[in-house]
Amino acid sequence: MAVDGLTTIPSSFGPKETTDRLETEIKAKGMTVFARIDHAAGAAAVGLSLRPTELLIFGSAKAGTPLMQASQTIGIDLPLKALIFEDAAGKVWLSYNDPGWLVNRHGPGAAATHIADAMEAALGAVMRQATGST
Repeated sequence: MAVDGLTTIPSSFGPKETTDRLETEIKAKGMTVFARIDHAAGAAAVGLSLRPTELLIFGSAKAGTPLMQASQTIGIDLPLKALIFEDAAGKVWLSYNDPGWLVNRHGPGAAATHIADAMEAALGAVMRQATGST
């Protein structure tokens, strides 16, 4: 299923290893990891089952602030997020919002497009490294 503005790539690793690798890559690029949320653990805590599903919330004020200066509403979508999950067939995926889509959603205009392009290039490299995709 294609979702507008969402980039989803396969991982060559298990869900925990993919999340660990992503966290390491994010930190290595000088970004901050604000939270790591284990949705499956949350489900288990209330007696429900959920395949492995973790969310990383991360970002960089240096990259995000200029976007919020152009359009403060983009702050609802920042910091960035990445979802790592295992599907019913046991395949692991990593999904994240395309920064260009976020810019279009909030309409800060052409001035922010180059920031989104740079963010997408950096994010794509980080995500590919974390998943073993080339």
